[in-house]
Amino acid sequence: MSRVAEGVSPLELADYQKAVRLVLRHPLVTPGYPDRAALATVRRWADHLRTDLMEVLGYRLVTTADTARLQRAQDGLDATRPALTRAGRPFDRRRYAYLVLTLAALGRHGAQVALGELADAVAADAVRIDGLGLDTARKPDRDAFVDAVTWLTERGALTLADGSATAWAGDPERAEALYDIDREILLAVHHPTRVLQHLTSVTALLDSSGAMGLSAGRAAQRRDQARRARRLVLENPVAYYADADTELLGQLRAPAVAEDLERLTGLTVERRAEGVALIDTSGRLSDLRFPGGGTVAQAALLLAARISAAVQRSGRHALELLPAPTAAERLAARARRIDAALPSRGLITELAEPDEGSAYEAPGGEGHAPTEARYPFVTDSWLRGRLREITAEYGAGFAADLRGDPDRLLGQALDLLAAMSLVVRVDGGALALPLLARYRGVTARVRTRTAAGPPSQTAPSVDDTTKDPTP
Repeated sequence: MSRVAEGVSPLELADYQKAVRLVLRHPLVTPGYPDRAALATVRRWADHLRTDLMEVLGYRLVTTADTARLQRAQDGLDATRPALTRAGRPFDRRRYAYLVLTLAALGRHGAQVALGELADAVAADAVRIDGLGLDTARKPDRDAFVDAVTWLTERGALTLADGSATAWAGDPERAEALYDIDREILLAVHHPTRVLQHLTSVTALLDSSGAMGLSAGRAAQRRDQARRARRLVLENPVAYYADADTELLGQLRAPAVAEDLERLTGLTVERRAEGVALIDTSGRLSDLRFPGGGTVAQAALLLAARISAAVQRSGRHALELLPAPTAAERLAARARRIDAALPSRGLITELAEPDEGSAYEAPGGEGHAPTEARYPFVTDSWLRGRLREITAEYGAGFAADLRGDPDRLLGQALDLLAAMSLVVRVDGGALALPLLARYRGVTARVRTRTAAGPPSQTAPSVDDTTKDPTP
C-alpha cells in the first residue's frame, strides 16, 4: 500500500492533491504569484509536501516566510517550459540573456532601482558578450529588456513603485519606472544546485541525484530509479517502454509507480502496451495542452489525424518503418548543440567537473533494452502536401501570417507534436509514435460567420472517447 499522503485524512486528500498540483505547476510560489491564495495553500501542507515530493520524486521543497521553491531533479533537457513575454510568446536567447544579467545587476543594487539605471547596468555587462549588447536607443532591445523585468515583476522579485515600464520602453527620454527589490524572492528565483561557471557540459546539470545530495549505495540506487521512473511519467506526455533501460523498465511496469502518482496528484495513470501516461483532463497540471486553441495547435491536430490515417494503411501503400532515435540519443544531440555555444573563456578548468556527455551517448551498451522499436515514417514532402490540404480546407480560420508562411506553420506544428511525444522529427521527415493513434478519429469544421459575430474559425474536435494525454 502506498504511503504517500500518510497522515492526510480522506476528507482533506483532495485539498492536499490540489496543493501538490499547484507546486508542481508553479515551482516558485510567492505572496502574489501565481495568485494571492497560492502561498497560503502550499504553507498549510508544507510538511507533507516536503516529505512526499522528496520520497516520491526526489524533489526538494524549500520554504521561507515569503516563498516556496521546488527544486526539481532534472533527468533531461526540456524545451516545453519556456519563460513567456508580456504577449505570451516564448523567450528568445536575447531575453534569456537579459533576464540573467538583470538578476546579476539587481544583486549590486540596494532596496530600489530605477528602470533606466538597471538598463544601463545590464547594458554594461551585455556589451562584453559577443553578439548581445543592449542599446537603449533601440526599441527592440528595450522591449526585450522590459520583458525580462516584467517576468521578475510577475513573480514579486520586483514591485513597481512608480512610473511605467511600458512608457519607458516607448520613450526612455520622457518616462521612467521605479522598482522595489525583494531579495528573498530574488534568491528563490535563481537557486542553482551547481556552480554554473564550473560546468563543462550542460549534462552536468542533469545528474540530479548527486546535485540534490542524495545518498549512494544499492538500496539508494533502487530508490532513485523508482523516483526517476515516477518523474518520467509525471514530466512527459507519455513514458515509452522503448526509451527505458532495463532497470527503469522494471520500475515503469511496477504497480507502485501508478499507485504513488495517482495518490500524490489525484490524476489517473493509464497503461498501454507501449508505455505509461498520467492523464490530466482538467489541464491544471499540464504546462502544454493538446488539443488546444490557436492556429498552430489546430493545424497540428489536423495533421496528426492525417498521419494517423496514413499509419493505418497496409499492403503496398503501407509506410516504411524506421528506428527512432532513443531518448538518450535525442538528449545527446541536444547537449551537443548547447555545448557548442558554451563559452570557454574564464572557465576554471581545475575546478570543473568532467564532461558528463558520455553518459548520454547513443545506447546499445549495458542497461539498454536489446530490442529495437521501429515506427512509420512520413517524408517532409508528404507532410507539406497534407498541410496544403489542411490550409485549403480550413485555412479561413488560421492566422494570416501563418497561413501565408506554410513552412513556418508546418515547423511549429511538428514541434508541438514532437513536444507531445506524438512524433519524432528526423532527417527528411518524422516518425509516428504510438500515442498518435489516439487522434485518428479527429473531425473538424469551419464555423460560419454571423452578421455581428467574429470571423470564421477552424474548430477541430476529438471523439468523446479520446482523453487528453498531457501530464
